Amino acid sequence: MEPTRQNKISRLIQKELAEIFQRESRELFHGKMISVTTVRVTSDLSIARTYLSIFPSEKADELLKEIKQYAPKIRYELGKRTGKQLRIIPSLDFFIDDSLDYIDHIDSLLKE
Repeated sequence: MEPTRQNKISRLIQKELAEIFQRESRELFHGKMISVTTVRVTSDLSIARTYLSIFPSEKADELLKEIKQYAPKIRYELGKRTGKQLRIIPSLDFFIDDSLDYIDHIDSLLKE
């Protein structure tokens, strides 16, 4: 169970990253739809593991590589937005959240 402070910071980072991706996706990511599903912050608040849902999911791995290249810029934008609430901006690790694909796969197996 995560402490309350970690939960608050996770929610703040998730909200701000969602807005950053919504604004920047047209220019940087060629209009792909990227949503932030979960953010988990380590106990020392130094790393934020961010899980992204990418649509369309066919080229999600390529897009994840691009996002990882832009991670310093995204962290800078996050710092500008949350500078008043957070002393130290955590480093960002991005992962693909494939839970929706997994659910679709299970549904297709159950229908057979």
